[in-house]
Amino acid sequence: MTGVERATAVEATESGGGVVAKPAAPPTAPSTLKDAIRDRVAVHRPALLDLSRRIHAHPEVAFAEHRAAAWCAELLAAQGFAVTAPAYGLETAFGATVGSGPVTVAIACEYDALPGLGHACGHNLIAAAGVGAALGLAPYVDELGLTVRVLGTPAEERGAGKALLLEAGAFERVDAAMMVHPCPFDVADFRSFALGTLSVAYTGRAAHPSLNPHEGRNAADALTVAQVALGLLRQQLPPHWRVHGVTTSAGTAPNAIPDRATAEYEIRALAAEDLRELRERVEACFRAGALATGCEVTLTRPEPDYLDFRSDPALTTLWRANARALGRPEPEAREPFACTDMGNVSHAVPSIHPVLDITGGACGPHEPEFAAAALGAAAERALIDGAVGMAWTAADFAAARSVGG
Repeated sequence: MTGVERATAVEATESGGGVVAKPAAPPTAPSTLKDAIRDRVAVHRPALLDLSRRIHAHPEVAFAEHRAAAWCAELLAAQGFAVTAPAYGLETAFGATVGSGPVTVAIACEYDALPGLGHACGHNLIAAAGVGAALGLAPYVDELGLTVRVLGTPAEERGAGKALLLEAGAFERVDAAMMVHPCPFDVADFRSFALGTLSVAYTGRAAHPSLNPHEGRNAADALTVAQVALGLLRQQLPPHWRVHGVTTSAGTAPNAIPDRATAEYEIRALAAEDLRELRERVEACFRAGALATGCEVTLTRPEPDYLDFRSDPALTTLWRANARALGRPEPEAREPFACTDMGNVSHAVPSIHPVLDITGGACGPHEPEFAAAALGAAAERALIDGAVGMAWTAADFAAARSVGG
């Protein structure tokens, strides 16, 4: 049992001659310390807003976030953090550490952009909020018994960077991990789909469609058969299972039977265990296309699976109280609506991934309007609230662990 779990265990109280169990409130950091942390974030506010704006103005896609990673690392190094860059085998990852306490909290900074859409997922805010939380905590890590590990985590949109970092040991000896994400609403207990990717390549045989069609093996037809099979499969899938994709090539001219066709697909399910079954059924549809047309098919996974995110209940309770203290809207309960490689981290380390409203429901991530909203006043408030809220939650977590041992 962790310190937080011990701190939230039931306490006995006398009531009417009997004993009634009620949840005990977890120990939290002193309010004076929290005020000091918020003041430190406020001191760094101009630099944090500048960092967010620079990242937004120079969008970099997965594994190419050289400027964003460097800007985050430079700001942390200037404030006394021990910085390693690049780190963990990834050119655009970094690690920055302050403190040497027995409780280690990792704060993830995402900064990759979407191809063609820029920062329409608001990762500029995620990076700046993560840096801000660490800067707010830095002067008080000894008092809190904390080690703060900031991780620059590339390639969230494509590439599953955190899964690669997890395998490389970036989250070893971490007691809690956290990040925040902009959204069109507030959610404390975030949940996500598990996601898998699939690259499909059919190889057939070219032939003239009039002179010798019987000698051809039509790769485009193989993909068509597979797509029909997938359409029929969807009728029997559970409500939260998803299959979607695009054709990336299917021939070059109408007077030549295509000898190659390719596609990129994604599959989603509520849990990693379901994803395995869904992948088997989807891959069977693509093999059916090859069987029906006499083509060959190659199925590959271009990146690790994104596991479903599982919020840690104790950390979520701490975050919820701190968000309330910051005047954030009461978080809504939401079904899974997205995917994130932070899910992989949550399977290994107690984690939270709260989302913060920056649009009031007017638009959502991966829309051009969301990129514009990631620079507005609501976005700036979310950045600072996210930084302070994470710093407070890390402080509360450390306080509870120090009591629980």
